[in-house]
Amino acid sequence: MSKRYPPEQRSRAVKMVLDHLDEYRSVYAACQAIGPKVGVGAESLRQWTVQAQIDAQQVPGPSTVERQRIKDLEREVRDLKEANEILKAASIFFARELDPRHR
Repeated sequence: MSKRYPPEQRSRAVKMVLDHLDEYRSVYAACQAIGPKVGVGAESLRQWTVQAQIDAQQVPGPSTVERQRIKDLEREVRDLKEANEILKAASIFFARELDPRHR
């Protein structure tokens, strides 16, 4: 079940993890310790923290802006493929209707 957190709660939780990261052996350990204190699941907090590190260019990976752009492009490709299939089906239908051998 997905639970939405307000952006200010997310940023506050990520800041807390990043501030105390040197006290733990990994991001995961920090998130497991801090997550319950701020009322956030450890895995959600870990994902937010990793994405914040990517956005700050501390860790390699696609930034939030790039991820959104990829998501938008994938949606556009999916829509274009669907439109292309509809146009193919329509052209086949009309080609059959106009074919004199078909009558």
